[in-house]
Amino acid sequence: MLSNLWIDSRKNNWDRLEALVRQVESNGVKSLPPAHLRDLGLLYRQAAADLSAARADPSAKALAQYLNRLVGRAHNYVYSGRRISFRSLWSFFAYGYPRLLRRLSGYVLAATLVSLLAGLLGALIVLLRPEFGVIFLGAQRVANLDQHKMWTESVLSMKPQAASGIMTNNITVCFLTFAGGITAGLFTLYSLFNNGLMLGAIAIVCRQHHMALSLWSFIAAHGALELPSIMIAGAAGLRLAAGILFPGMLRRRAALALAGMEAAQLLAGTIPLLIVAGTLEAFLSPTHAPVALKFSVGAILFTVLVLWLGEAGRTSRAR
Repeated sequence: MLSNLWIDSRKNNWDRLEALVRQVESNGVKSLPPAHLRDLGLLYRQAAADLSAARADPSAKALAQYLNRLVGRAHNYVYSGRRISFRSLWSFFAYGYPRLLRRLSGYVLAATLVSLLAGLLGALIVLLRPEFGVIFLGAQRVANLDQHKMWTESVLSMKPQAASGIMTNNITVCFLTFAGGITAGLFTLYSLFNNGLMLGAIAIVCRQHHMALSLWSFIAAHGALELPSIMIAGAAGLRLAAGILFPGMLRRRAALALAGMEAAQLLAGTIPLLIVAGTLEAFLSPTHAPVALKFSVGAILFTVLVLWLGEAGRTSRAR
């Protein structure tokens, strides 16, 4: 049986949801600011859960009927949907996404630190035990380095197919890193650690074979977008994990719903970056183009990326 204490603890949420629904019914969904829109979704989910509890109690028929009407009214607006247009996409990428990333920058920093520490560990392992380089790169690739040949040259003979494969692989890696958040962040941390460890170890192996410039000139152009994308995907996974582990004042289900929404939006912003990175990795990075050109392209892309994520959405118009 539902207690009066249970009802009193939730009544404020029901009243708040009803007030938001009245406002939407009178003035439309666009009348709600972003924070109130988020409250509408969270309060709707909480009320739906409360409705299930009320229906399970035969003595709470009146309450169940009230909540059923309230949830039904809110449902029409929570799931009304909105047509995706070029304007809405532009608004998201030009203003909404940079603001979201800055708000969740702590997760980006955490993902970056994990990768950097893993990279340092990988570099230290190969410095102390050079024979471990074969474990990271494989015997054939190390043999190619002995002949001053990069394994990346094989991409040149199959550029169009390689571009498609690289894009698919990079998007898959980022998606798995993000989805790993559902394991309380363990797989996300493993993915970030593994990527950092491999890069650090490979960098030292190439340096030991006097091929460091070849490696970094290969990475420079596409890496300016690909590496930050992996960090952002890791941040998305950590945000998802935080919703599971630290729900705060919200119910765990509501906290997970909010974390999932923000994490998915964070991941979505990496897709165009990975498309550009995959194209460069197939058509520029492995070519014999001047090293200065590759580094210049990488520097320009990284500068634009930093300006976009750091400054976009700060104008009064965006607010």
